[in-house]
Amino acid sequence: MNTTPMAEFGQIAVLVKVGEHKVGARIGGAGAPIILFHSLLADGSSFDPLARLLATTHRVVILDLPGFGNSDRVEGGLDAVADRLAAAIREFKYAQAPIFLGNGYGGFVALLTAIRHPDLAAKLVLADCGATFSEAGRAAFKGMSAGAAAHGLAGIADVAMRRLFSLDFQAANPVLLAQRRERFLEVDPQTFHAACAALSTLDLRADLAAVTVPVLVLVGEHDEATPPPMSIELAAGLPQATLTVLPGCAHVPQLQQPAQFMAAIAPFIA
Repeated sequence: MNTTPMAEFGQIAVLVKVGEHKVGARIGGAGAPIILFHSLLADGSSFDPLARLLATTHRVVILDLPGFGNSDRVEGGLDAVADRLAAAIREFKYAQAPIFLGNGYGGFVALLTAIRHPDLAAKLVLADCGATFSEAGRAAFKGMSAGAAAHGLAGIADVAMRRLFSLDFQAANPVLLAQRRERFLEVDPQTFHAACAALSTLDLRADLAAVTVPVLVLVGEHDEATPPPMSIELAAGLPQATLTVLPGCAHVPQLQQPAQFMAAIAPFIA
C-alpha cells in the first residue's frame, strides 16, 4: 500500500493494490472507520465538506470508485466493481468493521458490496439510491449514455447538473456548480457508459432480505435522479432500516447541506 501525505485534516492519499490493479483513496481523521462511496455524477471530492466533519470522530476513507480518480477501471459490471472494492477494503485491515456510506451510484455499490461480502460492513448509510429504477429511470440512464456517446460528456453536462441540484440551487451557487461541472467532465467516458448500462438493468430487491446489518436510508426531498419513492422502497425491503427525508436537498445532500446531513447521520454512526 503506497501512501502520500496531504494537508487537509491530516489526510493521506493511498493506492491499494488488488492483484495487478490499484484502488485510490484519501484517508484522514481517527476513530471508528467509515468508508465513503461517491456518486456517478460527483466524484470523491463531493464528500470533502462532510469528511471534515466526520474526521473529528471517525477514520474517514474516501474511495475513488473503479474508473474514477486514481482507481483503475474494472470490467464485468457492478459485481466486479463491488468485488474490487471489497478486496481493497480488506487490505486496510481495520480491527473494527467499517461503516459504509454511499451516495447515488456509490449507494448502489455500497449496498451490493455488503450483499456480496456480508462480513465486511458493520452498518450502511445509503443516501439517494434504491434497489432498482423505474422504467423512466432506466430510460434516463440509456438516454444519458447515448447523449454522451454522440456529443461527449460536455453535451450532457447540463442534464447531469440538473440531476445533482435543483435549478434554484444552481442559480444561487454558481461557483459550486462550475466546480461540479468541471469534475463531471473529467469522468472516464468508458466508465460512465458502463455504469449507465449497469444501473439501467440493476435490480437488488430480491437480495435485500439478506442484509442483516443496521441501515440508515436518506434521500433529498427534491432528488430527481433517485426520487424519494426509491428510498422508501429500499428501506421497506431491508430488515433493519430506518428512513430519513432531508428537507430542501436534492441528489447530493452531503455536498448541498453538509451540516444537515451530518446531523442526520450522527446518532446512527456513533
